[in-house]
Amino acid sequence: MFTGIIESIGIIKEVILNGSNKTFWIKSPISMHFKADQSVSHNGVCLTVEEVKENSHRVTAIDETLKKTNLAGWKESNLINLEQCLQLNGRLDGHIVQGHVDATGICTKRKEKKGSWEFEFRFPKEFAGLVIEKGSICVNGISLTAFDVKRKSFRVAIIPYTYDHTSIKELQEGDSVNLEFDIIGKYLLRTLSL
Repeated sequence: MFTGIIESIGIIKEVILNGSNKTFWIKSPISMHFKADQSVSHNGVCLTVEEVKENSHRVTAIDETLKKTNLAGWKESNLINLEQCLQLNGRLDGHIVQGHVDATGICTKRKEKKGSWEFEFRFPKEFAGLVIEKGSICVNGISLTAFDVKRKSFRVAIIPYTYDHTSIKELQEGDSVNLEFDIIGKYLLRTLSL
């Protein structure tokens, strides 16, 4: 369980193809604090730390994860948002995030607004009921607030702190992102459909 509040940015140092899996070595300022078998959010995807060496850690994405997320496109030197799991004795600053990506979306617009930024994302229309005006959404692991919500798109506004301390600054139009919709909305939609 996570909050969508990014702790650090990592950089992919090595990508290893292992059958249908991909293994990633990621260097970050917080990798040295990880331990094997720990769950860590990587751009919104919950991955298990397999090994830690100095300031780097290793994770593997299996075929199912590669198909459902944008991890198949990760390359050396890509920046990755990192967050350790939620501690129950701390504050929930973002929103409840599972690290289970629901879909990938596409950045369709990026606009600087004199000190802040706006991004627009397109997403599969079958998830339209899960994106609401001023509702929480997780984009590449970042807890954000959706606005200007339409049937297949939404926008988010990015403050300077988030821009400077996450990988969103690298995001360009046409890039794929991992999306996780609000868990409360998912349960409500499921209940109403029964």
